[in-house]
Amino acid sequence: MSSFSIIIPCYRDEGKLANLLDQLRKLPHSTSRAPLEIIVADGAGDQKCSQVCHRYGALWVPGEPCRGRQLRAGAALARGDALWFLHADVRLPPNPLMAMERAFERDMVGGYFRFRFDAPRAWPALLLEPAIALRCRIGVPYGDQGLFMTRRAYIEAGGHSPWPLFEEVALVRGLRRLGRFQSLREPLFIDPRRWHRDGWWRRTWVNRNLALAFARGVEPDRLAARYRSKRTT
Repeated sequence: MSSFSIIIPCYRDEGKLANLLDQLRKLPHSTSRAPLEIIVADGAGDQKCSQVCHRYGALWVPGEPCRGRQLRAGAALARGDALWFLHADVRLPPNPLMAMERAFERDMVGGYFRFRFDAPRAWPALLLEPAIALRCRIGVPYGDQGLFMTRRAYIEAGGHSPWPLFEEVALVRGLRRLGRFQSLREPLFIDPRRWHRDGWWRRTWVNRNLALAFARGVEPDRLAARYRSKRTT
């Protein structure tokens, strides 16, 4: 791949976004690779987010607070040969661009990073991480694992669904029909703040129940409302 477009959905999380944009700015540079294109799809349309994007040279795209629509809007503006979708609160491994380039050299249409909880960790992380890895192999990896793919494959697979939850499910299934879509060895470090806030087992239980309800055909908008109602204060 000669160029990457990075699409980041954000909703009132400017502090985490600034940290991620700083990480992206410091990634190892390759003279054979075009400069990174970074697109932030802001579901709040907040001027604070716009200012953070301006500071780090990212394109700010205001829109409605629906992650699937935010991602679609960002992807529609992307010009890179490859698309990389990141959540604002992740921490990157040392050289993720090289890891993705190696995947494309092996004729993969795309893939995702290994799920690993960031610090502060707790002992449930040791059980949840291998369980999540198994779920990704037999099911679908979610957007917090840094899904990446060629732009052509993204378009052929139909892109993200315009939903607030599970927007990547149909996309991943479409990519797997097109070719190899697999996990990388490199981890992406996931912010554990929501697990600490809600309780590790309680949050896992809620997430699995939402996934089961989605599999039974419950509409994502209804699930998103249920998800918000389950949050603790």
